[in-house]
This record gives sequence, C-alpha cells and structure tokens, in this order.
Amino acid sequence: MRAFPYNSLVRGASLVCFLLATRPLPAAEFNVVEATVEDVHKAFKSGKLTARQLTQMYLDRIDAYDQKGPRLNVVITVNPKALEDAAALDAAYKKGGPVGPLHGIPVVLKDQMDVAGVRTTIGSLVFKDYVPTRDATITEKLKKAGAIVLAKVTLGEMGGGDSFGSLYGESRNPYDPERTVGGSSGGTGGAVAANFATLGIGQEGFASIRRPSAWNSIVGMRPTPGLVSRAGVYAGWPGKTGSLGPMTRTVTDLAKLLDVMVGYDKEDPMTSYGVGKIPPTYTKFLVKDGLKGARIGILRTPMGYTTEPDSEDFKTVTTVFDKAISELKAAGAEVVDSVEIPNLNELLAKRASNPAESGESTALWLARNPNSPYKTADDIKAHPDAAKNVRLRGGSPSAYRSGEKAYYEYLEAREQLMLNVMKVMADYKLDAIVHKTVEHTPTLIKDGIGPPYVNQKGAPHLNTFLIFAASLTVPAGFTPQGLPVGITFFGRPYSEPDMIKFAFAYEQATHHRVPPKTVPALPAKMAAK
Repeated sequence: MRAFPYNSLVRGASLVCFLLATRPLPAAEFNVVEATVEDVHKAFKSGKLTARQLTQMYLDRIDAYDQKGPRLNVVITVNPKALEDAAALDAAYKKGGPVGPLHGIPVVLKDQMDVAGVRTTIGSLVFKDYVPTRDATITEKLKKAGAIVLAKVTLGEMGGGDSFGSLYGESRNPYDPERTVGGSSGGTGGAVAANFATLGIGQEGFASIRRPSAWNSIVGMRPTPGLVSRAGVYAGWPGKTGSLGPMTRTVTDLAKLLDVMVGYDKEDPMTSYGVGKIPPTYTKFLVKDGLKGARIGILRTPMGYTTEPDSEDFKTVTTVFDKAISELKAAGAEVVDSVEIPNLNELLAKRASNPAESGESTALWLARNPNSPYKTADDIKAHPDAAKNVRLRGGSPSAYRSGEKAYYEYLEAREQLMLNVMKVMADYKLDAIVHKTVEHTPTLIKDGIGPPYVNQKGAPHLNTFLIFAASLTVPAGFTPQGLPVGITFFGRPYSEPDMIKFAFAYEQATHHRVPPKTVPALPAKMAAK
C-alpha cells in the first residue's frame, strides 16, 4: 500500500471524517505530553489506555501543531497503517500480553529508513514517489519489539545539512519557530521534543543526531559504528561513518530503544565489529549515582564547524556549559577542567570524503527495491528535480575535502587524532570527556535558506571524524532567551554503557528537560473528540 503524504492524510476531508467516525475515544485521563515507555506500559496494564488510543492521540497532536499553530513542519509522511497496526497489537495484548519490549510504542523515523509500502523521500522531490517493498533491518527490529512506525520525518535533503528540503521546505524549532531544528535528523529531534511520538530514530555521519537533540532539548546517541545495522537505510554500508541512533526525551527510554536496535546483521558487515560488545541490556547502566567517582575531562577547546568563539552567542552557550560542569561536580564526578588534545583543530580540518564509498552505498540501497526507478547515484543526479536540492543553494563551505590525496591525508589524520585522544584519556585516567554538544544556539531559518547560508555552525564532529567512538548528548539547560543547550559525554569505542550511566546520573541530578510551550497539551475536549 502506498503511503499518503502528510498533507493528504490530515487535510483530506473524506479520510479525516472516516477516521473520526471509526476510531475509539482516546483515554482522556492519560497525559501523552512527556509520556515515557514506562508510563505507556503502565497505562496499558491498568486498562486505561490502548495502543490505538495512544496512536490517535499522537496523530491529533500532529494535526494540531505540524501544519497549524507553530507549523513545525517536521512530518513528511504519516504511516497510513499506523492505526491498523495499533489495533492488531491491542488484539495481541488481549490474547497473550505484550509482543515485545516496545509493545504499542509509536516511533518516528528519519526519512531515509525504509518501511515497506511507505515512501522514503530523503526530503527530496526526486524521491517524492519512491516506495520501497522491504523493511529496513531497523524497521524489522522495531516491529518485532511491538513498536508502531507512526511517521517518517524531515531531514537535511539527501541526508545531510540542516533540515531543509525541496520536498517539504523548512522545519521549525518548537522552542522558537523562527529557528531551525538542526540537522540532519532535525525532524526526529523536533517531533520527539513536540511529543509527536514516544520515541525517535536518527542517523549521524557528522553531528546529525547530537545537534538536533541538543537544540530540541532531548537525549540523543550516535552509537559506535558496528552496533546498529543500516541495511535498508540510505547512506549505509559500505560507508563507515553514518550510524543510526536513538533520540528520546529521557535516558531511560534511550537505553530501552537501544536494546532493540543493536545486533549483528550480515547485510551490514560493519555490525561484525559489534559482536561481543553488546550487554544483555543497556538498562542495567541506569545508575542514579553513576557519576560518583567518575573521572570526567572537560574539553573546552573551540572545535565546532565554522564556530565563532569571540561571538556573544558562543559566550551565551559557554555560560550554560560552565553551570553544567558545576552540576557534574555536585553529582560526584571528579572533574578535570580542562584537558587539551594535541593538534585537535589542525587534524579535524583534514576531514575528507570517499566518493566511491558513497556511490556504492547508494547503489546497494537502491538494489533492495525491485521497483526502484534508479540504479545508481548518477541516475539520481540526472533527475530533472535534482537541481532543486536545497543543499545546492548559497556558498556555505563543505566540511569535507575531496580527492584521493585529501582522503589519504584524512586517514593519516584520523589515526593520529585517535592516538592523541586515547593518550589524553589514559594520561588523565578519564572515564569520559565532556564537551558542548553545539557551541552556538539554533540558527535562524532565514540565515540558513538565504545569505549567509549558515549550516551546522558550531557543531563539533570529533566522534564522527574518528568514526569509532561513543557519544551521547543530554539536555543541560537553556539560555536566557529560552534556547536549549546540551552537553556531550564522549567515550572510547563501544563505551556506550558508561556514557548511559553518566548521562543518566546527570539527567537525574538536574532534570533540565522542559517541553516547549508552543505545543502544549491539547484541550480535553479536543483530545477526546
């Protein structure tokens, strides 16, 4: 079945009337705003809520706020089978209980992950009618765990940059709709922050999970590559940098989602690296006093992409960061403030891409779909709408150099920087490094789609430069203007258990997450209509 575009789903009068006539009354007493997996499952168990009711409540919020009100514009396609899938899960629950650890939990996906029968657009007009016939591995895992794929959400067109796309326009930040949600997993960040779903999944190859997570006051992890399969996902194998990761409102939900996501998949050979490095459950690392005695190094060196350390905006974020460091100390951490990584920025400047690798990953992804009108990346570039790609606008510099010589220099720099980082952590006996998730506040949309074409300003990319590193961002508070700021716990390869432990302890000590005021709880009469 072909997926309906979001506008068709919520604006088509006949379809809306049908849904209104056939859906059951939602559980008005259940507060969907900031609801966690545990909240939902308790409500299921008590009989106060069904998966279908919950799904409808999220659809009502999307209807009220995505193209109306603040017009966040973070949803590209609603899964037309979401209510049907929820009803089937309710029936299964009555028969034998939950089908998996995420039973009845609605999830949004960055729109480069395949869901059979639902279009994958990558935010581009080129893919506006592209419908895969197979689920991505991540989709299969979610369904097996009992989750409901609720919607596909916005991203930087063709999987990179800020959340602008020729197909949908620009996504707006729920904390300030004049500003971007970030990118490239911006739609996931905005949707989770606005309580359009319980959980979300993004993909990061530069700063694409952590930046939108920080700018939308949610938790986000870019796991070490090798933990999560990217089969059936645009920009997957044989690429090494891009990694799928959980984006949630709490560290607890992040750990529960990560449990479902990880595992070996022969269709993505990178996952062979993760064999033997996955614990029985990441939830056992949700330790409230997990920071006590932990040695945390503070990395203050400005290292974000095109960052401006002398600007007032940078200093505003620094003020919040300084407070976060005090909070780490108060939570029991042994803070080393600060640490210096030799030649950090000189080495980061040597980042380069491997064009052959990118083309091969695109071809492999397209080959999974027998109905694909494209076979290669060149076929995509030849499409008449390819020229409308918003990433072609303006003169924003690329973070990646190109060419064989540049790529060889990057490989040497990557090896040297990994050695430098590991040695600093060993010398100072560090369990983790903490740095600003983004060194600037969310960019104004007008400055991203027009001159000066700002994109990814202030986004550190140390983890993806090195490829093999664990990195988790958690809310650290707000600027005086009410804009979210995050801090990142950075660790050695496959140190996700420790990063979860530290982030959870920090979260529980501070509780910085506050939902955005632009998308409040719906009035009772509206929620129960």
